[in-house]
Amino acid sequence: MPHLWNIVTLAGDVRHRRAADRDTVSRLQREEQALVAKYGPGPAPAGGLLTDADHHVASLALDMTRALLADGTLAMRDLPVRLCARCGHMAGAGTAGDCRSCDHGGARVARRSLLVFDRTAHGPVLERDDIHAAGARTPMHLLSIAHHAPQLLVLSRTRDHGVDLAPLGLEGMVLDPRAGLHVAVLAAAGEQGAVRPVMTVTENAAANVAAYGAPFRRHGAVRLRYALHGKIPYETAASDQLYEVHRAQAVRELFTDWYLPLCAARERAGVSAARIPALLKFLRRAHLARPATPPGDLLTDLRHRAAAGDMRWVTDARALACALSDRENTSGPLGPTRGAL
Repeated sequence: MPHLWNIVTLAGDVRHRRAADRDTVSRLQREEQALVAKYGPGPAPAGGLLTDADHHVASLALDMTRALLADGTLAMRDLPVRLCARCGHMAGAGTAGDCRSCDHGGARVARRSLLVFDRTAHGPVLERDDIHAAGARTPMHLLSIAHHAPQLLVLSRTRDHGVDLAPLGLEGMVLDPRAGLHVAVLAAAGEQGAVRPVMTVTENAAANVAAYGAPFRRHGAVRLRYALHGKIPYETAASDQLYEVHRAQAVRELFTDWYLPLCAARERAGVSAARIPALLKFLRRAHLARPATPPGDLLTDLRHRAAAGDMRWVTDARALACALSDRENTSGPLGPTRGAL
């Protein structure tokens, strides 16, 4: 599945403006270079890369926005805003101090037409059913954070790069990147023919984007859900000594590229560095015990659990051995070429 990247950011705008080669390297080229650099030497992800500024994502975003304006979910409102006196950057309601775009200290108040999402008639912007994780605890803190988002959310922003809202009459503004990233998932789902896309995000990221993405989690029959995952201490997992001590060189790439991400989905608070050796030993033993042909009933149950987002199988030795066998023998739901968005 494609790796999704949010490149419509204020930090990206600032980085581009401050670059010595800004007159010869475009904003888009700079983001493309940054994406290549993220993966270092070696092949790019097999599923490709998708950003919230790609052409077909922008096209879908405008189509969805027009439909949401037509049904009253979104609206255009003329509201007072604070603009930087030098560059015109629009500051958020709770933003104070120097301009975050150009560091200028002066601001002016003006009225501007904005794209807004009024949550008053929408109901909760995040519910338990929006989380793809059967059998896991309900992330009540995330539901609370989303519930306390402002009632009126501004979805148009002053950025140098992104989904241009000029066709809607909002000159010089782009769609809020927190909404745009959701549209990128729906665009990827459309390419794959999927109707139940799942976007993997950290809990912190979900807390930041859920409210702004709420109007963009459905499109036709497609509904987007979040799969929460914790952070992975890859610096610890990259230690040569770790694999020498545990005689686990044969499963090194399997551990870092496949098993640790699954563990992160199981342990949403994050995988601690202290647990890395134990997880490696567990994987190695399961790998040695994998059957030539996994039992049909166990494989069927495992596929149901994986499809429902029940990640408890990751620490079940018999289920993990079955998954490893299926991964080697097929390119099916547990195989190396399939996964969640």
